[in-house]
Amino acid sequence: MFVIKRNNDHEPVDFGKIEQRIRCHANDLLGVDPSTLAQKVISSMKQGMHTQEIDELCGRIAAGKGIYHPDNLVLAARIEVSSLHKTTEGNVVALWERMAAHTPAPLIDPQFLPFVKTHHTALQHALDDGKSDFDISYFGLKTLMKSYLLTAHGGELLERPCMLFLRVAVQLHAPDIDKVLECYGMLSRREIMHATPTLFNAASLRPQLSSCFLLAMQSDSIDGIFDTLKQCARISKYAGGIGVAISNIRGNGSYIKSTGGTSNGILPMLRMYNNTARYVDQTGRRKGSFAMYLEPWHVDVISFLEAKLPHGNVNARAHDLFYGLWVCDLFMQRVQDDHDWSLFCPNDLPEPLDEVYGETFERLYEQYEAEGRARTTMKARDLFFKILQSQVESGTPYMLYKDAVNRKSNQQNLGCIKSSNLCCEITLFTSVQEVAVCNLASICLPKMLHEDGGINFEKLGATVEAVVENLDNVIDKNFYPVEEARTSNERHRPIGIGVQGLASALMIQHLPFESPEALAFSRDVFECIYYHALRKSNALAKARGAYSTFAGSPASRGVLQYDMWGNTAAVEASARFDWRALKHAIVQDGLRHSMLLAPMPTASSSQIAGNSEGIDPLTSNLYTRHTLAGDFVCVNEHLVRDLINNNLWDDAMQKALIKARGSVQHIERIPRHLKDVYKTVWEIKQRSVIDAAAARGQFVCQSQSMNLFFAKPDVNTLSSAHLYAWKKGLKTGMYYLRSQAAADGQSLSLEQESSDCETCGS
Repeated sequence: MFVIKRNNDHEPVDFGKIEQRIRCHANDLLGVDPSTLAQKVISSMKQGMHTQEIDELCGRIAAGKGIYHPDNLVLAARIEVSSLHKTTEGNVVALWERMAAHTPAPLIDPQFLPFVKTHHTALQHALDDGKSDFDISYFGLKTLMKSYLLTAHGGELLERPCMLFLRVAVQLHAPDIDKVLECYGMLSRREIMHATPTLFNAASLRPQLSSCFLLAMQSDSIDGIFDTLKQCARISKYAGGIGVAISNIRGNGSYIKSTGGTSNGILPMLRMYNNTARYVDQTGRRKGSFAMYLEPWHVDVISFLEAKLPHGNVNARAHDLFYGLWVCDLFMQRVQDDHDWSLFCPNDLPEPLDEVYGETFERLYEQYEAEGRARTTMKARDLFFKILQSQVESGTPYMLYKDAVNRKSNQQNLGCIKSSNLCCEITLFTSVQEVAVCNLASICLPKMLHEDGGINFEKLGATVEAVVENLDNVIDKNFYPVEEARTSNERHRPIGIGVQGLASALMIQHLPFESPEALAFSRDVFECIYYHALRKSNALAKARGAYSTFAGSPASRGVLQYDMWGNTAAVEASARFDWRALKHAIVQDGLRHSMLLAPMPTASSSQIAGNSEGIDPLTSNLYTRHTLAGDFVCVNEHLVRDLINNNLWDDAMQKALIKARGSVQHIERIPRHLKDVYKTVWEIKQRSVIDAAAARGQFVCQSQSMNLFFAKPDVNTLSSAHLYAWKKGLKTGMYYLRSQAAADGQSLSLEQESSDCETCGS
């Protein structure tokens, strides 16, 4: 049997070399059996395999044993990284010269070449031959290789992970070499992660670095609808996730003055946007993603709720869109009180309902009811029941609370906020002249802990301040797919800082998600992030100027997010941060950014960094992920390490964990304290998820991508959750409703990784 080397030479198979290669990468991995693994690889080889294919085979086989010990996944990643390094350029200048000269179009902007050449020695030293690449998880590496690392026109991978991180740092901070090196260090150590579009497009000819775009339908007309559609197509082309407010579009049966005909309502329009999302697929990397937002007083709300249902007339569906309800307090109050609810067509209303909130909205709504302008009236609970049914069957619509968003927004001085984004954490003002944009990055919480547990406030604060400057640079160096986005971003300069690995950080500290200590941890983390984000934004305002619409904002009057939640005294009594002094500085010198925090899903970037997603609890301790990058067995390495330390990890425990499909609650050998720490989200009361969101919400100036998880959801349980979240004052009451699939005897668990969040993927 022979193999084909990378230089195309043929060479007889040397089984000893294969085993030695495995041993070389497994020398410190106690959970790996190199001999057995080598035998499996050798028995699976075929005549004439390329050595790169052997590495891939070895990686797959090692990863397949990850269910038995997480060290096998570490080995799989090391082997694949080693293979990648053999086929990619390690010299930064040589690589950037090749990418700049790539045909038919450069992969990177040649304007960066002089900087890279000037600082070649410092940059090359920072790369350190890519040693940080060997710390990336197998799952994260495969995600990078599938969608993130730059490839030549023919599909050849050109970049290493370290080169990707350097490309981002150069885009954000060149020509400041010190800032480039600082940013690269944080990315390569996976202390922070920038959003997917930033990773995709940094240093390219068109560096579209922003994640989320919010649009208001320009007008209820052919021109308005199609001009908005064109904006969506251009944004989607460059990997932006989109939220569109459509409550101003007339309903089915409404009179059209220009033609004398009647409107078909919002459904045909939704199908048109649906097809655009499918067609403009972001250069083949992933489908375009549009979220459509409607207020529940709209006459077509029933059609809207049915548009994503998996059954029924296919011509009355638009399955590729995502749907969100922009819910006013009046509707929730009438649901609670079991009162009637009126549906209106915006075409029949002298003053628009979607442009006002709070008492002004309620006065106008009740006035229209008294004037007999309602198209139809129904019990509020009947409509609420239809909302719940749709959520149980399709996971959507999202639930966001219009009044909470607007009453607790630092953009109150701009006007009424009408929608959120694809992932329900961005809440920004939009208008015909302005497409709101948000620029995202997340902080990896497990890297913000002391070695013995607990928050390293000093490190977290410094990291936050560095991220604020990174994102401030994104605004100025960004390519904007539509001019209205540039206008909005440069006027208001919002950014969105989130976290990933909250569940991971809690497990590292052995804090059960439902415990008071976990609640305090989440709250304290976000207080620290908010404080330092404001402090850095204030410092940048002094150095670079405040954002242009700062005057008249709540912050300009010394009103911050926790004040809007009514928690002023409790927060300012803390000795950890001098909030009063910071407020004084803000009033005096302003802020650089109108918005600062927005905890997002972090689906893709968590995979890259090897953390749990965003703010969610753990979905399972053992499961198969099905993603665009392939199928991978994942095991909760924190659990395995704890079981090993307690002499409980053996064949019987592995079989018990598989049989329990990732749950530890009914495995008798596992101690109670570990069962509490390693509860999955299906075993956690959702009230605690909502309570945690409310605890940190007082420090979140935008909103949060908060999912709700019910193994077998029903309308009664879901109704209680929505009413509880609304009363707690949340802005986002629910992102997705996650439920468990039917049992599958071939699966390791119930969870299937969705790719819908990858559009935000920060």
